[in-house]
Amino acid sequence: MGRDTRTDRTFAGRVAALVLALVALAGAACDSSSASSASSSPAAVSGGVTRSIVGLRYCEVLLVHAGAAGPVADVYNSFPLNTCPAAKWEALDAKAIAADNGALAALLNGPRFWLMNSIAKVGGTPKTVKTFGGIAMYLDATVQLGSLVGSGNLATLAQSQLYTPHAVNRRTTFTYAAGRQVYELWAADGTHYLMQTWSQQKDPTLSQADLAGLGSRLHLPAGWSYHVRTLGAPLRVVTTTTAGQVLQDDLFNSYSQESS
Repeated sequence: MGRDTRTDRTFAGRVAALVLALVALAGAACDSSSASSASSSPAAVSGGVTRSIVGLRYCEVLLVHAGAAGPVADVYNSFPLNTCPAAKWEALDAKAIAADNGALAALLNGPRFWLMNSIAKVGGTPKTVKTFGGIAMYLDATVQLGSLVGSGNLATLAQSQLYTPHAVNRRTTFTYAAGRQVYELWAADGTHYLMQTWSQQKDPTLSQADLAGLGSRLHLPAGWSYHVRTLGAPLRVVTTTTAGQVLQDDLFNSYSQESS
């Protein structure tokens, strides 16, 4: 009997959206930028700096297993080992991946695309690598899920976390080059959030060219607004000594609070 790929990915998307909204992992931790350089890497990595990654595609596999305090997800990220080839990604079987890895479930998060020009990370250590359907990925993080996976109302929980910032200890600097068009959410309290990755999870056709007109598609909280501007000088989001504040919109695009 054939698998229902759409059902697998819908469930995976809902759970991954909840997990990633709660801990802001999607395009947020960026631990992979501290990995040693390899010939298979799509972007040059030197001295903890990854350059020219704007538009670079990546994806994640979350392996859920039982932990002492409840379900735990090990998050594997394809960046910077490869660009998560579309054919291989679409062929992934979440149930088979879970079985092969002794996991309670496997969740597929992606594809996603970076928007900053470079990432510089302080510190970092080499990571475990697994291959899923021919896609090599680093172990990027481990997330405590508690009782959320068994809540039976994942979509509602995930929706409640949209536009809600969460702290991420990532020790990074994101740099957007002068002349770049950038996309921002302005919160009702005046806080600005800069888009760091866009997602094709809810809209598989969403492209970078669509981002300038995205405001009309978002269901923004009262008092919030979406803005597009062209940078006259480089813009940096610095979270090397403080936690980043990261949130997602209702298309699962990710944003970081801009440095004050």
